[in-house]
Amino acid sequence: MPARSKSQQKAAGAALAAKRGEIGRGELKGAAREMYNSMTEEQLRDLAATKRKGKPEHV
Repeated sequence: MPARSKSQQKAAGAALAAKRGEIGRGELKGAAREMYNSMTEEQLRDLAATKRKGKPEHV
């Protein structure tokens, strides 16, 4: 499932980094924290891999 906006893609990337242990879970805020708690690593990887070009900043 591709990200619908740049902000969704960025939040997924932050949540994915926390799942992998690259950043602390406490550093996540807002949508990234919700994504961390409710999505699998595979789902986050799909969202984070979406290209940002041509996407709106927010939906």
